[in-house]
Amino acid sequence: MTEARREVRQAARDTITLEVARYRPEQDTEPVIESFDVPRMDDWAVLDGLNYIKDQLDGSLSFRWSCRMGICGSCGMNVDGKPRLTCGTFFTEFSDGPIRIEPLKGFPVIRDLVVEIDDFLGKLTHVQPWLIRDGEELPLTTEYAQTPEQLEAYKQYSMCINCMLCYSACPVYVLDPDFLGPAAIALAQRYELDSRDMGDRFDLLNLDEAVWGCTFVGECTRVCPKHVDPAEAIQRYKVTAAIRSILPWGRR
Repeated sequence: MTEARREVRQAARDTITLEVARYRPEQDTEPVIESFDVPRMDDWAVLDGLNYIKDQLDGSLSFRWSCRMGICGSCGMNVDGKPRLTCGTFFTEFSDGPIRIEPLKGFPVIRDLVVEIDDFLGKLTHVQPWLIRDGEELPLTTEYAQTPEQLEAYKQYSMCINCMLCYSACPVYVLDPDFLGPAAIALAQRYELDSRDMGDRFDLLNLDEAVWGCTFVGECTRVCPKHVDPAEAIQRYKVTAAIRSILPWGRR
């Protein structure tokens, strides 16, 4: 092997190609794919690669991120066709690459990898994600003690970080944006199961565009980085709604 060929092979091992979706509304009519070669570090996540592009190759690249620790949920993107947190998706998972990075499916693209989130935030607010107490106005100031068992009843559904991966993976939401969606329904269920809450979200959830719109594909649960299991939350509330439709005098 010649020295030149050896250098080429070494260079190929030392870099990995990121195929990044670009959409600049002032010049693009639709997204295009642009390739970048970035250093291939075993301890680098996809987000590190995007930051390398931003800092060293093309400062115009736009994407969201904040904590880099899988807590804030802001760096969710489609990585090789699957919704993932780019801060927790490492180069070592992709052999020699390339790795394709696209915005989350199902959301309008503002620029490059940045999507519009107003619809998602509106759905979260719609389910009244706060403690409701009869005769008490917000903000609540009284403390209400709970047993460990009462906390455990809803704790799993409280772990959501609003990364929107479940929405991008949900075939119902992608086809029908009016669908309330996995995260919002799981959030409502979190309060429905909270012993301190006295609210009633039945009229918000017992709808075709809410729990009954779910076809139980289960992709929302599979992509959830915090194991919230929104698919289970939806199915559990279907049971609640069915019982209440037959026995309408009981809230739970």
